[in-house]
Amino acid sequence: MGSVYALVAFGFSITYTTTKTFNFGQGAFLALAGLIGISAILLVSQGKLIGFPNPEDVTWGTFLFALLAAMLVLSLLGYVLYVTAIRHFVGEAGLSWVMSTIGFGIIIQNLALLIWGPAPIAVASPLGEGIITVLGTGVRPQEILVFGTTLVLMIVFDWALHKTKMGKAVRAVAFSKTAASLMGINANAVAVAVFAISSALAAIAGVMVAPIATASVFVGTLLSLKAFSAAILGGLENPRGCIFGGFLIGLLESLIGLWYSNLREIAVFALIIVVLYFRPAGILGRVHAEKV
Repeated sequence: MGSVYALVAFGFSITYTTTKTFNFGQGAFLALAGLIGISAILLVSQGKLIGFPNPEDVTWGTFLFALLAAMLVLSLLGYVLYVTAIRHFVGEAGLSWVMSTIGFGIIIQNLALLIWGPAPIAVASPLGEGIITVLGTGVRPQEILVFGTTLVLMIVFDWALHKTKMGKAVRAVAFSKTAASLMGINANAVAVAVFAISSALAAIAGVMVAPIATASVFVGTLLSLKAFSAAILGGLENPRGCIFGGFLIGLLESLIGLWYSNLREIAVFALIIVVLYFRPAGILGRVHAEKV
């Protein structure tokens, strides 16, 4: 779960650093990704879009197809979100984009409710449902897959941000949109790309977590809230800090759950309050001095 939080938190970070906005409808995007993944699996295996997949329907082929389909649809939705709900408010005073993104997310959630209904849909893992024992602890193969996928993606994105032209353009726009534009960087194109990438990361998280937490219209709300909390905890303007915050919250949840599961949310948000009291910019964030 910490891996899922880290993926979505990273998306929050890159959109905030480049546009000073983020998608408060990300929970609806994450939930939609899982449902699109279900439909993609059903389309290949049973020739229909709505229903309940059988365990034998979930192969590596159908699972990867579901992942790619969800990423494509969510990337397009990220573009639509930016154009319709965010672009007009970037650089302007006020928080109009907050209600705009929340409204967009509510529309997506209700459309998904009309299509797939409120019932959660269970889906098998392409790795099977066996349990792997590690030092006396049972771990499902899907959980290892999620963890490994997140690590690879985070290493790739960290390399891309620091070593590629696109990554340097993103960092330049994050530092100063005006200066980046004067240097010939298309800041609007960078913002569109960043929102598409953020939505694609939500798609990966949604499809990957479906075999663990089921696919449902409502599954993304708490996941995205904790991912946003992870971004704040680690440092919203520091992608590495957001990743660290995601894993930290996931580990804390698991450790508290071993003792008393009802205290998990209390412990997580109490930690955030304490950390922000002493480190307002997050654990790995930096406080910027403002000249007046």
